[in-house]
Amino acid sequence: MKWLSEHQESPWLRIGGVAGITTPVVAFTFIGLAIATYPQFSWFDNALSDLGVVTGSTARLFNFGLYCSGLFSVSFAIGLYKFLNKHAIGKIGAVVFFAAGLALEGIGVAPENVRPFHYFFSVAFFSLVPIALLVISGYFLIMRKKPIATFTFVITVLASAPWVIYFTLHPISGVAIPELLSALAGAAWAVVIGWKMFKSAPQPKSS
Repeated sequence: MKWLSEHQESPWLRIGGVAGITTPVVAFTFIGLAIATYPQFSWFDNALSDLGVVTGSTARLFNFGLYCSGLFSVSFAIGLYKFLNKHAIGKIGAVVFFAAGLALEGIGVAPENVRPFHYFFSVAFFSLVPIALLVISGYFLIMRKKPIATFTFVITVLASAPWVIYFTLHPISGVAIPELLSALAGAAWAVVIGWKMFKSAPQPKSS
């Protein structure tokens, strides 16, 4: 059974594509604004989520930005489901990415002082994104799209490597840098795939 009817397919590809491009812009803009309002923030000693419990505009900017980014990520995942619907593996990857988007929303809704939910949402987000990318790279390989499969697999490695280095070598006390590097890798992938989704959607026929 088709998840969306044929006439809905094109709008969702366009909407999802725009959402994939917009998500990183919204996320990093609000994170940057939150950091700008809190000079005490340290890339080496803090987690990004520490910004979500600073009183005043810092927490509001950070939490609102992540919640909105989560909404855009969920919209991107819906379009992604249609983009990858030629094989069950692609659909599974899109569903996992959808779950990651919900987790990102959860980080914004449940700040660091909302225990243990914030921890669960954070771990879920940073775990589900690489898992989704790995599954999706498999989809592209099955579909014999080797360049985009290779690109997606490389992004999977880049999104995972900061955490592997952090937990094995412990080079710094805070997790802000691995969080940023992992998020940047996922963001680069979302922008590239979002653009491909947007371009692949049939343009609406003029009346």
